[in-house]
Amino acid sequence: MASDSAGRASPPTDRVVRVLDFLAAHPRDRFGLSELARRVGLSKPTCLGIVTSLAEAGYLVRDPVDKTYRLGPSLITLGHRAQEALRVSPAAREQLRRLSARFRATVALSGVVGDRITVLDLVAPPGAHPGVEVGQSYPFAPPVGLMFVLWDDEATREWLARRPTIPLRTDSARLRRVIARCRTDGYLVERLTPAGRRLYALMAGMSADLPDELRALLGELVSDIGERVYLRDENGAGPFDISVISAPVFDHYGRQVMVASMHVGTTLTDDEISERADAVVATADAVTGQLGGVKPQ
Repeated sequence: MASDSAGRASPPTDRVVRVLDFLAAHPRDRFGLSELARRVGLSKPTCLGIVTSLAEAGYLVRDPVDKTYRLGPSLITLGHRAQEALRVSPAAREQLRRLSARFRATVALSGVVGDRITVLDLVAPPGAHPGVEVGQSYPFAPPVGLMFVLWDDEATREWLARRPTIPLRTDSARLRRVIARCRTDGYLVERLTPAGRRLYALMAGMSADLPDELRALLGELVSDIGERVYLRDENGAGPFDISVISAPVFDHYGRQVMVASMHVGTTLTDDEISERADAVVATADAVTGQLGGVKPQ
């Protein structure tokens, strides 16, 4: 009996992906054939065949004078189609733009794509350097991803059952308090800590299957699910260093499909947190409405 080929890798396709990923990581640079082949670890003839086909399709542009390659316009259309497939519309982006302008903050829509959390759209204030970009992804496994499962008991259980990316201890009583409070409030607020910043910097783009040494290092940074969650009236008088404020977006079945987030990265009072959280919830609700979604009671 022939074996099922589903899931098998395609080395020729992998080579194409390597070329595109490399150029995407250097969007302002141009590369000649020799340098590009060397940088992605391909022979010149193999690399030439790939870039020629990609250039003919418009996914790359070849400069006729210096014979260098860069990303092409067909990728713009492809990216827009991908965003539409993931339910990110121009109307949703307008909601992000308004929220960003009101608070001069970076705001984003993210979703779980496969087994990774992926940034689907992002708006930043003029001149800002948000530190994240559209398409950036993180493993969807504890402790990363709490905001994507808070509003659904089954989703929470499934997420907690995933192999954690780092060694964890779970304070079940506190986690229950976090879930109950966030469901009541309609949003999640994460505290800004040096450990949290290092965690997300290290996790960006990584697989959930981390080397043991790195898992141990990350375990020193964050060791309890929900330990960075801000709960009003629990954390003293403040003010507080706040990292991210998030609220859920739902589809027409009442299932969470995305998260709207405001990246704060500064100190806020309780009242300032509430003001921004209410605005994030309003944005998430507006995107839910644009999707024809239903917010669960």
